[in-house]
Amino acid sequence: MKNSTLIVNSFLNALGVALYIVGVSFILRNGERIFGKMDNFLGPVAFLLLFVLSAAITGALTLGRPAVLYLENRKIEAVKLFFYTLGWLGVITIVVFAVQALK
Repeated sequence: MKNSTLIVNSFLNALGVALYIVGVSFILRNGERIFGKMDNFLGPVAFLLLFVLSAAITGALTLGRPAVLYLENRKIEAVKLFFYTLGWLGVITIVVFAVQALK
């Protein structure tokens, strides 16, 4: 796989993670309005289930393709894709903090 393909794929992976985080953040911020007040046992259960699901989804988006490449014995590409994805996530994080600081 070319470096440019790896960079594009890593950007798409990072963008998928960022969009997923935006969606979960929306749900957390508006949870009471969407679901009503949860004064029972199911509120913490729902939160923890969402937490575990989020870890699985973001883990799959970040590590899924690199793991497949690694198992196909394309180890250098796997490591590059993983670190490019982390780099894009870092860039997105810096942009979010910068936008927040400007408010």
